[in-house]
Amino acid sequence: MTVLAAARPLDTLADFPAIPEGWAYLDTAATAQKPQAVIDAITRGYAQDYATVHRGVYARSADMTQAYEAARVRVARFIGAATPDEIVFVRGATEAINLVATCWAGVQLKPGDRILLSMLEHHANIVPWQMVAERTGAAIDVVPLTADGRIDLDAAEAMLTGRHKLVALAHVSNVLGSVLDAKRAVALAHAVGAKILLDGCQAVARLPVDVAALGCDFYVFSGHKLYGPTGIGVLWARADLLDAMPPYQGGGAMIDRVTFARTTYARPPGRFEAGTPHIVGTLALAAAIDYVEGLGLDRIHAHETALVAQTRAALGQLNSVRLFGPEDSAGIVSFAVEGVHPHDVGTILDEAKVAIRAGHHCAQPLMDALGVEATARASFGVYNGPADVEALVRGIERVTRIFG
Repeated sequence: MTVLAAARPLDTLADFPAIPEGWAYLDTAATAQKPQAVIDAITRGYAQDYATVHRGVYARSADMTQAYEAARVRVARFIGAATPDEIVFVRGATEAINLVATCWAGVQLKPGDRILLSMLEHHANIVPWQMVAERTGAAIDVVPLTADGRIDLDAAEAMLTGRHKLVALAHVSNVLGSVLDAKRAVALAHAVGAKILLDGCQAVARLPVDVAALGCDFYVFSGHKLYGPTGIGVLWARADLLDAMPPYQGGGAMIDRVTFARTTYARPPGRFEAGTPHIVGTLALAAAIDYVEGLGLDRIHAHETALVAQTRAALGQLNSVRLFGPEDSAGIVSFAVEGVHPHDVGTILDEAKVAIRAGHHCAQPLMDALGVEATARASFGVYNGPADVEALVRGIERVTRIFG
């Protein structure tokens, strides 16, 4: 087995207490392991600092409210938002997309309008748009992929018309790792008067993101893929769009004044944050952002790109392995072993202490387009290194020996 030389490792494994020595965790695209800094933020939030936010007048509540809103400022700075008021805290990207589908598309779309998606979207960026299309009478168009697994923006340009009101695309594919030319996608959408939403779940932990520079209208991501906790995510939207959107849910904190005759609502982002929020999760998300920015997103991307190159080069030497996606994918390698179900691949690799994802990855239309039921997927994080690639390749070689 030949493994190419890697870029200088980030040497962060000691920061991740849930990764024991000798365990190759290659499922970061599903969920990232948590650095000690994030674990400490969660522990401190519950064990020392905990109180409610936006309600209490006592000192600890005021301090927690200040920390909670400081986390909003931190997120805004992380993705280049113009103001913290453009940041809405949600449970994850799935809820963020559903919020936009309900409160923007559900209000704006009408019969005859069209939504443009791509063949590689996660189910969370397909099903909400199908639901709103059924309610409004809108229709959905699907952009094909290029031969190497990228969203075909030339095809998108040919498909887009003035009837398209929304474009929703993955910034980085969760299956193929292909990176969207987001600026061009935004320009194409805006050229026909459409709004554009970018699913940044796989992008924010791997690439620098600046929503102002991209020029998009909506951007969503989940905290747990960014080395933060589950149950917290972000919707960014331009302030004028949020101002025009009705609430997503009713309850405490999202109101201005309530009477039985009439209720008026808070200004964004509070309008979209009904109930007691995931307070500690928000603080831990800010800690996760501090962590990745401390490493440097450019360094992270270079590190993961080197690991992808090693993996593809090594697996490409095995005749029974089929690789999917572009050569320069961002931290993700999907593959299939001829004659072996990906679940069997995953099971045998697990015996060798290598953890990968096997299945359709919540992207069944993409599996259909690739002509497979499922794939195996190795996805890298800041804690991985060449030894993990070597363990993966040894495991795949064992798979081929077992299955002949």
